[in-house]
Amino acid sequence: MPARSVVRSDKVARDAVHHPLFARRYARLSVVAETRFGMGTVRDRLLAGLSGRVIEIGAGNGLNFARYPRTVAEVVAIEPERLLRQAAVESALRCEVPVDVVPGAAEALPVKSEAFDAVVLCLVLCSVREVSRALVEARRVLRPGGQLRFFEHGRAGGRAMAVTQQALDRTVWPHLNGGCHLSRDPVAAVRTAGFELGPYRRLSIPEKGPRLPTSSCVLGTAWRPATLGEPGAS
Repeated sequence: MPARSVVRSDKVARDAVHHPLFARRYARLSVVAETRFGMGTVRDRLLAGLSGRVIEIGAGNGLNFARYPRTVAEVVAIEPERLLRQAAVESALRCEVPVDVVPGAAEALPVKSEAFDAVVLCLVLCSVREVSRALVEARRVLRPGGQLRFFEHGRAGGRAMAVTQQALDRTVWPHLNGGCHLSRDPVAAVRTAGFELGPYRRLSIPEKGPRLPTSSCVLGTAWRPATLGEPGAS
């Protein structure tokens, strides 16, 4: 499938992230979460109504691919972890929407500026090395007025859980979970990066049952401003 927006270059790091043990565990747990935790329904809501050319940053094992509506002309899926990328390629072969799975890091996307109608972020801002840089890149590759769709977990509202998240972030959690951080604030990060924040909804995943450090989630939409003068614009 042609992907004119993708920059094919030796400068693109083919393994910007390498967490093989976490990747195997995530691949198993994410499939279970589709039905047991209601993640399949959340993915449908995340992607509903998209059209045109889409870039998905941090595509994981490609569970979103089969849920893209047919109005999407092309998906460029960026995944830095080798094992997850291999699983994403297999997922891409089974879906109806054309998907091109590409290695690369969120902080340095190997694609042209203003090449996409929408950017999808799904459970990725927790683990990128530089959240602000990743969002600047997301804004760069969007056309003016393009959409950012995001579903992320992050900082809990209650003090006790928030303190627990911060303690885990300082100790074992990132090392055991592929660089994941629990206490980041995705809504604030999106706003700070210069996007126009649209509607968003706080969710608890799973909806029923015990509250976990990863339970506090947000599903929302933002837009790249259609006018000049954005923060960080050059």
